[in-house]
Amino acid sequence: QLQLVESGGGLVQPGGSLRLSCAASGFTSDYHSIGWFRQAPGKEREGVSCISSSGGLTKYADSVKGRFTISRDNAKNTVYLQMNSLKPEDTSVYYCAVPRYSCSGSLYEYDYWGQGTQVTVSS
Repeated sequence: QLQLVESGGGLVQPGGSLRLSCAASGFTSDYHSIGWFRQAPGKEREGVSCISSSGGLTKYADSVKGRFTISRDNAKNTVYLQMNSLKPEDTSVYYCAVPRYSCSGSLYEYDYWGQGTQVTVSS
């Protein structure tokens, strides 16, 4: 059974850093692109970043470009999201997900989701 488990969230001060992990099991994750989304209270879930199966292609939302870096370790079946220079507006539940085909900004094109990890940026 395909499963995604996020970890690494927490409380951090503005300007701080966190690294999120998305551990995949039940499938060979290196055959699949994996994306990160986030959802703040009262807001729609939005795409943050995505990485291709090989790691050769990465995409970022404009709001996180230059601050967030996505990477993957296929030997560990894990995708990471390094988040630097965090801002209060980055506060959200962060989810990783597997798309039906390849990286997409539309959450409707993702078939499998993790349970999410909370990131709170506050002083």
